[in-house]
Amino acid sequence: MDYLKEGKEVINQEARGLHEVAENLNHDFENAVTALMECSGRIIVMGVGKSGIIGRKIASTLASTGTPAFFLHPSEAIHGELGMITDQDIILVISNSGETSEILTVLPSLKSMGVKIINLCGNSSSTLWRNTDINLNIKVSSEADPNNLAPTTSTTAALALGDALAIVILKERRFQPEDFAKLHPGGSLGKKLTMKVRDLMHTGEMIPKIKKDATIKEILFVLTKIGLGIAIIVDSDDTLLGVFTDGDLRRLIETTPAFLDVKISKVMKKNPKTINENELAYTALSKMKDYKITELIITDSTGKVCGVVNIHDILRAGIS
Repeated sequence: MDYLKEGKEVINQEARGLHEVAENLNHDFENAVTALMECSGRIIVMGVGKSGIIGRKIASTLASTGTPAFFLHPSEAIHGELGMITDQDIILVISNSGETSEILTVLPSLKSMGVKIINLCGNSSSTLWRNTDINLNIKVSSEADPNNLAPTTSTTAALALGDALAIVILKERRFQPEDFAKLHPGGSLGKKLTMKVRDLMHTGEMIPKIKKDATIKEILFVLTKIGLGIAIIVDSDDTLLGVFTDGDLRRLIETTPAFLDVKISKVMKKNPKTINENELAYTALSKMKDYKITELIITDSTGKVCGVVNIHDILRAGIS
């Protein structure tokens, strides 16, 4: 067997299935988005087996993008968990065949509660299709396995359609990175979206500032004492004038024998890169990478220096 060829064919078959689902989208998709947008309760996703696994992911995606949702297994529902559902909720049911016994068992109870039911189903002749309010077609021509039995292409199709619902709603609600951050406070992603420059910047005596009339000899003490590899040149009221790095020092040593007595104002780099303390630390990291530097100077609205942030501080914080 040509493993590479076979692997590509599986992926290509699932891609063809996704194309089929996209082509089959109609006004029912619009109706489903509208219903979910107008829901004053929660979206309750149901499914069994592989469809249940896909349902958990869809519920998670909806919840993490601003649409309250959770997964409820049909078997648990008929043993008391129906009490978690109110008539303000919407049920999103996943069943490729539309004849999943656990789904059909709970369906009459759901209908009696007056909740709206949307299905993701691949069989328009099924019991489920005939007994739900909005039908979303996930029919595919074949699964990826040679026996056309293992849920593969069909589960990928259901997952993609669930993502389509979530992302269209996200766009319509103008869900912003700041909104996403509120729901993802933990881990690297949470830090990337919430940690600000002010949380990591060096302030006070840890700012390697020096006046413009200083010499390189004086700069050496600042570079050594603070250890950030940078000296920030300011005027009498701390307004930023320029910057001098340890790399600049090495180059100066190579070209100027009497470098210790050189005035810093003669060799400093003017117009250094700056950032506001309220910017995201991830934005600061991106700027450093773009400009190929390891520090950014933090200035206030008047141009006065109020801090400095180092790339290693950001990386140690778990932002990359």
